[in-house]
Amino acid sequence: MQGRMQDWPLTVDRIIDHAKSWHGGREIVTRSVEGPIVRTTYAEVHGRAKRVSNVLRNLGVQQGDRVATLAWNTARHIEAWYGIMGIGAVCHTLNPRLFSEQLVYIINHAEDRVIFTDLTFLPVLNQIRDQIPTVKQIIVFTDAAHMTAELPGALCYETLVGEASDQCAWGGFDESTPAGLCYTSGTTGNPKGVQYSHRSNFLHTLVTMGADVLGIGARDTVLPVVPMFHANAWGVAFSAPAVGAKLVMPGQKLDGASIHELLETEQVTFSAAVPTVWQMLLQHLEATNGKLSSLKRVVIGGSAVPESIVRRFRDDYGVDVTHAWGMTETSPLGTQATPNAAIAAMSEEDQLRFKLKQGRPPLGIDLKLVNDNGERLPHDGSTFGKLMVKGPFVVGEYFRGDGGEILDGEGYFDTGDVATLDEHGFMQITDRSKDVIKSGGEWISSIEIENIAAGHPKAELAAVIGVFHPKWDERPLLLVKLKSGETATKEEFLKFLEGKIAKWWMPDDVVFVDDIPLGATGKIDKKLIRQRMADYKLPTAATAPVALAAPPEPKIYAPDPEPPPTAEFPVEPAAWSPQAHPVQAETPHGLTVIEPTLAAFPATQEESEARADAHVPFAVEPSALAPSAPPPPEIEAPLTLASEAPIYAAPLRRKPARKPGGTADGYLTLAALVALAPAVMVAAAMICTRLGLMDWKTGLGVLTLEWAPKVALLSVATGLIGVILALFAGFARHGLKAFVVLLISLGMLGGYLWMRQAQVTNPPVNDVSTDWAKPLTFSQRMMRERGADAIPVEIDPVIPLGSQVFAGRRVADVNAETCAQARPLVLPGDTRQAYARAKAAIEGAGLALVTDDPVAGRLEATARSLAFGLPNDLVVRVQPDPRGARVDLRAIGRTPTPDLGANCGRIERLIGLMRGAV
Repeated sequence: MQGRMQDWPLTVDRIIDHAKSWHGGREIVTRSVEGPIVRTTYAEVHGRAKRVSNVLRNLGVQQGDRVATLAWNTARHIEAWYGIMGIGAVCHTLNPRLFSEQLVYIINHAEDRVIFTDLTFLPVLNQIRDQIPTVKQIIVFTDAAHMTAELPGALCYETLVGEASDQCAWGGFDESTPAGLCYTSGTTGNPKGVQYSHRSNFLHTLVTMGADVLGIGARDTVLPVVPMFHANAWGVAFSAPAVGAKLVMPGQKLDGASIHELLETEQVTFSAAVPTVWQMLLQHLEATNGKLSSLKRVVIGGSAVPESIVRRFRDDYGVDVTHAWGMTETSPLGTQATPNAAIAAMSEEDQLRFKLKQGRPPLGIDLKLVNDNGERLPHDGSTFGKLMVKGPFVVGEYFRGDGGEILDGEGYFDTGDVATLDEHGFMQITDRSKDVIKSGGEWISSIEIENIAAGHPKAELAAVIGVFHPKWDERPLLLVKLKSGETATKEEFLKFLEGKIAKWWMPDDVVFVDDIPLGATGKIDKKLIRQRMADYKLPTAATAPVALAAPPEPKIYAPDPEPPPTAEFPVEPAAWSPQAHPVQAETPHGLTVIEPTLAAFPATQEESEARADAHVPFAVEPSALAPSAPPPPEIEAPLTLASEAPIYAAPLRRKPARKPGGTADGYLTLAALVALAPAVMVAAAMICTRLGLMDWKTGLGVLTLEWAPKVALLSVATGLIGVILALFAGFARHGLKAFVVLLISLGMLGGYLWMRQAQVTNPPVNDVSTDWAKPLTFSQRMMRERGADAIPVEIDPVIPLGSQVFAGRRVADVNAETCAQARPLVLPGDTRQAYARAKAAIEGAGLALVTDDPVAGRLEATARSLAFGLPNDLVVRVQPDPRGARVDLRAIGRTPTPDLGANCGRIERLIGLMRGAV
């Protein structure tokens, strides 16, 4: 006998159906990847999601097929989610923080057929496109104006959605049908897939809506900073539409300032993120005296929340913090530290002890602690045991059966964590049985790092443990036992690991030890290692702020500002040192090495002292360098009379006077050589740089921008002394030469002063484009041609610090002001004719063609600057236009040096040549 209730399958399409019917006008606000804030509603998202479903069906996607997303939190991403799941396909979220080898494995293991992605991740997919054969189409979340040809064959999302119908039947399948797929990070071998069903996602949504879990209501404005590729954004992408809460999607900007802006402008009341995000926000608030006028509650998970964050939110901003725990295998929320009645009756300080725990399980989750024999342990808050979990939204089997049987006899899943449970049901993680390191909310495999490090030819044994870090919670420490008789350096092992692991997995330090202890079974005894290293502090931890350390958002290129000038006149650029190290910038997932600009090459202390000793001051005493004045002419003594004097005395005889002309001429000749020396140095630097005899940092940075100005300054002093000398030695004879020498010296110095002023007042860029709305990028071939040392090609670059006028502004805006001709060119005729004109213009300008692809309407070429021969690259895009054919160009250098308008001039000349060919 069965109940007499309606059969209503729990499929997630019903969630967005409900949002459209009963909360259709509620907003979804997105900071788009292209930049602007975009607003839509649940009703609009519902209709567009059905269009996505039809797009997928037109591409041959069927029920059960895997469709991947590699994207930020945006309304378009939500549309794709519901569009994929609505027709019974499986939404597979890809984590862009994994390195390429893992992404390739995951995509191939899932056999993804289509990938939706943001513009940000096109370089990632471009790199692996040939290694993912099951992927038939890649769809870019953008419109036609911003679509790029960087990934050949990719489709434009807005174009496809605009052409599709919004009439599509959803559902009609069993609630146990797979809905989502998310892979673990592969910390104990290859990543494993967790395949969520419609039923499990629906039940998880109902649970998270409870007041003791997320507690989101229709009056809330929700900002999910936790990414949608992290286990369904903790379910917020389902629970917010289910209750009709306003959604605010942060896109790719997760820095403190950007998050604070959204919190205040959209009056956010609830948010969820890992601790690192809140550290960035609190640091920003502290630096700007900012306020949180609407935020009431935040949920923190991913790693243990620092007590300082809970206290600051509570005491300084009146925001309640709730700690949560979960994992990919639990959909993900498993516990939440919401006080029960007994704890709520305690003082705030007593409650804090429980807020710092991972919390108690909601309805649908059951926990137990067991020992190594599988025997249950008491819930006394002090007994440690393996944490086991089960429930209707807990994994029962990994995708494709990987890992075999993963449940015990009672149906519990082993989380791999060691924990305690207290009398109130609050769970606290105390250790990780699999020795996984969690850094900034992301997992790092100690086993994988040590296995690679042990392959070093000098290593006998290697071990990796997590060591406390004030910013990232933990960072990896590599311990190495060398083979007998071997010696090694830290840099050798870090270099050995490069390219084999993700950059943010790189150990913060390497320690060479005499012994690595082994347990009874021959495995490394990491517990003993931790005891031995208990007092060890990472070098990065020693310099990191203890709290509120804010790693900046991943940026492609952000050179440090030049140091303030120390010389009075002229202003000298920072000195280059061959011992300089690349600048490092932290991202929420690790360290990204950024190639340094000229200003990022500080001199060593020894070099600074040497230059100080050799420094010639601007004010030189004339007496210090002028030759001694010639002595007065000698006069012979008059003759004395021995007898009567003759009627006529003999005339007085003088010795010939010493001619000063020879000394003055020699000095003025030397002064002339000194005056011309800067020009000779610059010319030599240009020739040697162009011929490849020296690198640009030496030719341009050292000879031209450092040494030559100093010689020019010295030449002015010698020229002034020459004028003074000419006054003594005969101005009529030497004055003209002295003034010519002085004028040459002043001209040289004036040229450098003008150049320095131009560096300050002119835009310090070498990137000019005719179209920043739909930025041009380079092909893989050109990127290989540019090389790894070239500056990044950014979609929306910003002027770095160092320019008094333009610092911090978008290059697109600066281009519009300083390069009037850098505008799209529309030519009459078809694209074939326009392409031929563009190619002829490039060849006529003497550029070397790299790519000639008339099918894609793409030309790429390389030029070299006239002076130093620095390489500059050009990309030309030809596409149809209602008025004929549109031609866009972008010219960008490879070195982080201002071009003083060279690329602007290059684009103007090419446009002129193409117009002249009409």
